[in-house]
Amino acid sequence: MRKNWLWMYICILIIAIVAVIINLSQPYSINLSVTLPFTHKQIVVNKTLPGISPSFSIGPFHFQRDLRLRKGLDLQGGTSITLRADMKDVPQSQRDTALESAASVIERRINFFGVSEPVVQTEKTNNDYRILVEIPGVTDVNQAVQLIGQTAKLTFWEQVASGSAHIASTSAMPIGVPQLLGPNARQTDLTGSDLQQATAGFDPTTGKPDVQLTFTSTGASKFAAITKRNVGKILVIALDNQAIEWPTVSTPIYGGQASITGNFTTDQAKTLAIQLDAGVLPVSLSILQQQAIGATLGQASLQDSLVAGVIGFFVIVLFMIILYGRLGAIASLALVIYTLIVLSLFRLIPVTLTLAGIAAFILSIGIAVDANILIFERMKEELRRGRSQEMAIDLGFSRAWPSIRDSNVSSLITSAILYYFGTGIVRGFAFTLALGVIVSMFSAIVVTRTFLQVFYGGK
Repeated sequence: MRKNWLWMYICILIIAIVAVIINLSQPYSINLSVTLPFTHKQIVVNKTLPGISPSFSIGPFHFQRDLRLRKGLDLQGGTSITLRADMKDVPQSQRDTALESAASVIERRINFFGVSEPVVQTEKTNNDYRILVEIPGVTDVNQAVQLIGQTAKLTFWEQVASGSAHIASTSAMPIGVPQLLGPNARQTDLTGSDLQQATAGFDPTTGKPDVQLTFTSTGASKFAAITKRNVGKILVIALDNQAIEWPTVSTPIYGGQASITGNFTTDQAKTLAIQLDAGVLPVSLSILQQQAIGATLGQASLQDSLVAGVIGFFVIVLFMIILYGRLGAIASLALVIYTLIVLSLFRLIPVTLTLAGIAAFILSIGIAVDANILIFERMKEELRRGRSQEMAIDLGFSRAWPSIRDSNVSSLITSAILYYFGTGIVRGFAFTLALGVIVSMFSAIVVTRTFLQVFYGGK
């Protein structure tokens, strides 16, 4: 039985080491000036630790991940973009719905892009329809503008016999279609709305980036019929008003799988996949204004908040050690591991930290301590009843678990309600709190219990 706890202890240490490595992925600057007593010699340290950035390749596949902490608009600023919606082809009664739908698509695209907690607001003045987008911490503004501004309308074009009533006029065709198919071209009934999923990947033959498409059951039937009647012919794939791919169909394609293997970079393939997966903009958008915005909180306010959080953490550790002695020291060690795990998850997911998110993180630390207090008080009761140390540990955890479970589930329910009905910063607070609560249960029930069994079990 003790061997099992030793294995669990080793696994926890490995998790802690991995969390430390992830949290050291960001470069850190050390600026220190110390004057030695008596000699009055001054020691100055100005050093920047490079950090760790995982990057490796396996054959044609390349993995690279930016593990820096993402900060919200209130902590680091970002970019503000004002878009105007062209409503000339939209009936008056449907314009409000089209504007809200466009804002929803833009928000999904930004979150797919790896940026969370964007501010997306709609504005309407007379017949002027606008969408205001604030994106925190975006470095490549041009890529973000391209991502949210394109309609991402995917169409498929085929060649038909001359004289067909379904032939489109040359002026109505996307750029490149008349040159590839001639004047006898028509749009098929397969569109982006028939897509189930679009993902960025790599062509297994060439190793170049591509976009892999998975159609719905209806779309798969349409695609099979199109490829069946176009064997030996060119099928043109157009995005918005531009032909981007024109493969020659060799055999009918069943199963609803296809890929777009244009001359893409990895970032372009990712952007196209996001556009297709997030949905088509119902209206065309034009950029009215684009500007960088500063952080709403000053650097001094941010540092004061972080200092308050660190002081609060050490006060909790001191309180636990004074109240519970060596047990409190073990609980504090588990709390340090909890903090490392949560911070590493912030980097891996990634989570955009705002001041509200930092508050939720500190609150979750208090919840983690509360679980340990319940466990230790139960253990004290069992020890007073004459139980052995090992039995007191087992009974303390098993009898405190229902209370811990119920309190944490109620917190998770509250977080879920806030996340579902909230927007922006409120959703960020709810997500950060829920993540902290889940990890706190793991910390209290697994980490703390393992440490107690290893250091005190059997004594």
